[in-house]
Amino acid sequence: MTKAIVWVHGDCLSPYNPALQEYPGTPAIWVWDEALIEEWQLSLKRLTFIYECLLELPVVIRRGDVVKEILAFAEEQKADLVVTVDSPSPKFDDICNQIERSIKLEILEVEPFFDYDGYIDLKRFSRYWKVAQNYVFE
Repeated sequence: MTKAIVWVHGDCLSPYNPALQEYPGTPAIWVWDEALIEEWQLSLKRLTFIYECLLELPVVIRRGDVVKEILAFAEEQKADLVVTVDSPSPKFDDICNQIERSIKLEILEVEPFFDYDGYIDLKRFSRYWKVAQNYVFE
C-alpha cells in the first residue's frame, strides 16, 4: 500500500493546490530554500507574503536543502511517494530528478491561469502580471 506526502512549493501556494486536493489529509511539507532566496534576492515583503500563504495551508514548514528535507520528511512519515504539482522552473526539474533517485514521485498538472508560450520573468509578481493581465482581461 502506498503512503504519500505532499511537497508544496512556491509555484502553487493555494489551498486549491491539486496535490492537496487529490491527497486530502496527507502530510505536507514546504521547505524554505535559502540558496534560492539569496540567489533571487527575495525581499522581506515577498517572504512575508509567502509565509502568510503558508499559514493557510496544512503544511509543515522547514528550511534547508529542499531535497534533503523532503526525503527526511518522507522517511519520518514512512512514505514511499512524494506528490507535488508541476512547475516551469528549471530548478524544479533538478529537485525532482534528485528526489526520484530515492523515492517515487508523482507530479500533477496545474490548470494554467492563462495560455502563454513566451518568456516571463518569474522573479517578481509585477513582471508576471504585466504579461498576464493582457491575457486574463481580454
